[in-house]
Formats: sequence, C-alpha cells, structure tokens
Amino acid sequence: MNYYLTGIEGMPRLLDCSENPMPEFKKKVYAEAFQKKFQQNVPTFDAIEEGYKTVIDKEQFLINMATALAEHATAKVNKCRRRGDREKVLMDLNLGMAVFVLPMVLEYHGESSKPLADKILEAWKKEFPKTNLQAAEYSYIEKGFHKKFCYITTAVCETFGKSDDCYELTLLRDYRDTYLASLPQGDALIQEYYDIAPTIVKHINSREDAREIYRRIWDTYLSPCIHMIEQEKLEDCRELYEDMVHTLQDKYFFLKN
Repeated sequence: MNYYLTGIEGMPRLLDCSENPMPEFKKKVYAEAFQKKFQQNVPTFDAIEEGYKTVIDKEQFLINMATALAEHATAKVNKCRRRGDREKVLMDLNLGMAVFVLPMVLEYHGESSKPLADKILEAWKKEFPKTNLQAAEYSYIEKGFHKKFCYITTAVCETFGKSDDCYELTLLRDYRDTYLASLPQGDALIQEYYDIAPTIVKHINSREDAREIYRRIWDTYLSPCIHMIEQEKLEDCRELYEDMVHTLQDKYFFLKN
C-alpha cells in the first residue's frame, strides 16, 4: 500500500464528511454521528500512522497531509461568489473542524495523531488567518453536552464558586434552548457562539487578571441579562448577550498565549 497517497487522498474526505455540521452537533445525535464518521475514516488514519512510522522526514509528511486538507477547504470557500456565502461556508468548515475533524484525528490515538492535529491547526491558520481553531478530544466535547455548552457563562460562574447547576447557569441555558433556538437565525447565532467562545475562555484563563475580567463580564453583561430574562425582556437579553460575545471576541479571541 502507498501510505502517502492513501493519506493525501483521505484528508479532504475528513472535511467532506463533516459538511453542514450543525444538524449533527446536537446532544441526541452527536455521539452516533461522530462514531460513524470516525469509523469511515479509520483507513485514512491507518495509512497516515503507518506512513509516519516509516518515513524519514516525519514532520514534512504530516505537513503535506495537513496542507491537503486546508487547501481543500480553501477551494470550497473560493467556489462561493458572494462574500456572505463564503463566510457561511467558512463558519460551517470551522465548526466541522472543531467538533468532527480534529476530534477524529485525536480519537485515533496513534503516534501521529497529536502531531497531525498540530500541523492541521498550523495549516488552517495559514489558509484562514482570522480563525483560531483549537483541538479538543471527542470525549471532552461529548461530555460538554451534559453541561449544555455555555462556555463563557460557565467560566464566569466557576470563577466565583457557583455550581454547574446554579440558578444563573440554569436560567441562561433554558433561555438559549427555548427562546434563542426558536428564532429564525437562532441556530446561526448558537453556531457562531460555539465557534468562538471556547477560544475566548482559553485566552482569558491564560491571563493573570482573568478573575477581574470575569467580574467585569458578570457586572456588565451576565447579571443584566439574568434580570432581563426574569423580567421577560428576552429580545433585550439577546442583544446584550450578542454584544458581549462580539466585544470579547474583539478583545480576546486573537490573543497569543
């Protein structure tokens, strides 16, 4: 078997099988969808693992694999004529990478897995400089569904000793799953949040003044949002919460650790 050729041909298929990820990124279907995609792509991971073990220049071998995937993504984006369509495709690609492709790479648990994930992140950043993907394992993401993914609010509450089932988190999660998800653009808003919030939290946590930052987030955004929900000012809450996410994105998303 030509391990190099099999790997190169298989890398774009990782992306293709993860297109339109949002319908499968839901609590009831994610685990099954992920395992199905992973099993479909095991032959690619087998080839990359065997090739990695036998080649002399292991780093270049993985760079070539990662480049094949990233360039395939660029081709998908460039097919779109309208800017809005390109942005939508890139958003889907980012989510697919975050919740399927990178977790599949790490789920293989081979000698090549972690180095390959690192090279994919480097190649992706080169093709799409404004993105800042992070690699997470499947088990971490799947476990997050039991907490219902509320990254920023959870980080703030944990900083101040509040439990995962505290009143504030429960209220905001219910707001997201009922009101926000029911809006015409609700899924897009939630998808955007999934795409950027984990990186925002990671970058805030790396700072010495993280506790002060979270205090400001609580005072400026989360506490007022909670009061708005209690007063049934649901649209006001949406506007303020969106403002929080975009403000934090501008300040903290592109920080270098």
